[in-house]
Amino acid sequence: MAKNSNKVKENTHKDKNFRRLAENRYARFQYEISETIEAGIELLGTEVKSIRNGKANLRDGYCTFRNGEILLLNVHISPHKNVGSFFNHDPLRNRKLLLHKKEIIKLQSNTDRKGMTIVPLSLYLKGSWIKLTIGIGKGKKLHDKRQVEKQKSIKKEINSALKR
Repeated sequence: MAKNSNKVKENTHKDKNFRRLAENRYARFQYEISETIEAGIELLGTEVKSIRNGKANLRDGYCTFRNGEILLLNVHISPHKNVGSFFNHDPLRNRKLLLHKKEIIKLQSNTDRKGMTIVPLSLYLKGSWIKLTIGIGKGKKLHDKRQVEKQKSIKKEINSALKR
């Protein structure tokens, strides 16, 4: 009995400190994600304010390696509206991801394989920290996308038939 009550406390504690700020739904459609990793992200103060207001777009983002570091490219974080242009940030600037060296080496070895890439999946608040979930994926072909859509529609029809 005591074990069950602990689990309930952990779940409510988790839900209170977790808030999704941005999501890249298109990535799961475009790529077959094989592995996901949680990473920290190096941000400026005005970027944090914009992300907390929900002004981030992960759709065209991807990650690359430079000088033993992993960088997040092409993610748009809108400039904060209550700050002057001098103090604001560039919306499409490269941002450094915060990972352990072993994780970076593992990611780099995985992406060296043909067709593998690293894409941002979601941006969320964990406690007071902004975290990013990245996924290692391989691009889907057109026929794979069609097959996935067909399976979704079949599942939807089966569920509606069972409800009736």
